[in-house]
Order: sequence, then structure tokens, then C-alpha cells
Amino acid sequence: MIEELELLSNPKSRVAEAIKTVRTNLEFSSADAKTQKIMLTSSVPAEGKSFIAACLAESYAASGKKVLIIDCDMRRGRQYEIFGVPNSKGLSNLLISDLNGVKIKTIKTKLEGVYLLPGGTIPPNPSELLESQKMADLVENLEKDYDIILFDCPPVIGLSDAMIVTKYVDTSVIVVAHKVTPSELLKKTVKTLESVNARISGIIYNKVPTSSSGYYDHYYNGYYND
Repeated sequence: MIEELELLSNPKSRVAEAIKTVRTNLEFSSADAKTQKIMLTSSVPAEGKSFIAACLAESYAASGKKVLIIDCDMRRGRQYEIFGVPNSKGLSNLLISDLNGVKIKTIKTKLEGVYLLPGGTIPPNPSELLESQKMADLVENLEKDYDIILFDCPPVIGLSDAMIVTKYVDTSVIVVAHKVTPSELLKKTVKTLESVNARISGIIYNKVPTSSSGYYDHYYNGYYND
């Protein structure tokens, strides 16, 4: 998967342009924030939000930012697979540990400027861990060291994880996949996030087919709506 992310090194590619547009809109939406904290979620699984989060991290890093991805999906997180790193220790392990005076270690990925905190060992109570004071303390600690923190969260429908994480972030983005996300579920996702007063900056429409047979057709063609 890391090879796919490296495709963004071509600044004129359809993928790179789409991600840059997302990044620019997000930068303008929170221009005064010292550390920009962004949650990415979706309505249902398989909409591509984890890959987009990784691409967005690379795009921010290319602009000179120090970026951290926190994989908040402690059930089925994919960031460790995307970056090819171990998942034996991560967010869940930290949230059951004593964090007092501890330097939180993240993984420096192969992408310059991009760091990762994977989900870690699958816990029996992910939602409770995310809602704990330790999670709040962890975010407060980490935001001192990074310009951008991306929270890769589970889908909204059926789980409370994403709603919990909204209290730690500045804004949220919903990923929608072409012919995957029913419109009624997207509406439900938006209403669910709004019910906890989440700020929703936009929607990324993912996996849109193109008319050509270009190299990037197998990835995505997204756009951002403010």
C-alpha cells in the first residue's frame, strides 16, 4: 500500500490534485488553529476513508507540516497495513497504561513528515477507551508535537466511536464511496454527527469511475464540498 501512496509524488496526477483541493479547503476552514485536528469517518465500511486519510497526511507533509495519523479504529484499523508497520502496540495499549510523565512514542513512516499511532491490540471496550480521560490527555499531549493530527475513525452507522472522537477534533470529514453508500445512510450519518454538535467541513466523494483508462482509475477521483 505504501507504493500507492507514493503515486502522489506526481503533483499533476488526478489523485494528487483531488487531495490537494481537500487539504486547501481544510486549511482555510481552520486557519487560526495552532494544531489542526481532523476526523475522517464514513457511513459504512469499505468507503476508502483510511487510504484517503493516509493520502491527506502525505499531502500535508509535502506542504511542510509535521503530521500524525491516529488510527482510532481499534476493532478493524488499517493504517498499519497501509504503512507496513507493526500493530502490536498502539492507541489501545497507551489508553490502558499510566501516561504520567511518559513520552508518547509514534511510528515514523517511510513518508517524510508523516507519523502514525496505530490502533494496537484489539480491546474489549474501544468506545469506553475513546471516551476516557486518558484519551483526552493523550490528544492534549500529542498536539504539542504535531501541526496536523488526523483521526481515522470507524464508520458512524452502528458504532459510537466517531461521535465520541468529535469532542477532540476541530472538524470532521465524511467519506462517501460511489455506489457503496446509500443516500439515506449518508443523511443518517450527517444527522448523527450533528446531534453531537460536530462540525462537518465537507464530504469526499470517493471511488468515482473515470471515462478514461488512466493509471489512477483503480484508486479514486474525489472532490470536496464545503
